[in-house]
Amino acid sequence: ISQPMLFPWPGLFEQIMLADVYVHHDDAQFSQSSFTRRIQVKSGSAVTWMTLPLKNRQNMHQRINELEVADEPWQRTHRNLLLRTLKGAPFLADAIDLFDSACKQETVCGLLMASIEEPCRYLGIGREMHIARASALGFPTRSWQRVLDMVRHFGGTRYITGHGAANYLNHEAFEAAGIAVDYMSYSRTPWPQLGGTFTPFVTILDLIAHTGPQAAAYLRPATVDWRTFLQ
Repeated sequence: ISQPMLFPWPGLFEQIMLADVYVHHDDAQFSQSSFTRRIQVKSGSAVTWMTLPLKNRQNMHQRINELEVADEPWQRTHRNLLLRTLKGAPFLADAIDLFDSACKQETVCGLLMASIEEPCRYLGIGREMHIARASALGFPTRSWQRVLDMVRHFGGTRYITGHGAANYLNHEAFEAAGIAVDYMSYSRTPWPQLGGTFTPFVTILDLIAHTGPQAAAYLRPATVDWRTFLQ
């Protein structure tokens, strides 16, 4: 269960590799400080941000599936950013094709979900995974209870989550429901990047541009149980 995000870092795709069911938390409240609409792009020895411009940016009560893109030439701007920062990468054309394909979506939420699903198809992961949208499930509960309800809805016995869940998850409640909670142990496996010090905290398009069909080999998912993670 994760919020839709703009071409997220490879760590999310390690999480997807372990999942039988993946839920886009598309009706979560949007946070300006989140990675929902932005991702880092490596530029030589530095990083820069690729950020989706939004309408009504001062509205703090929008849900992700209510977001609208601003009337700016963002697609051309971001495409040029990728062409410039990934210039010389052997599979740049593959990364740009994925970007162009995702950008055909008519809504912000559609674009964000395609930013995850399109790379999955390229990487060859998640083929047997069931994908759902939280907004279609109709659970009225909130926070960790809503997550628990979703896992139970799909008959899950193991919930694999990113590190942010440590701030709000009721681990004992999951255990009482017969559901194990594991946190990702991200591999951050280095891949050949052009210029500067390696960083894994960039868009999945960086990994694909540099390694192409071999990209999935750099995803090495592992988890730790919640008690070990919280120690």
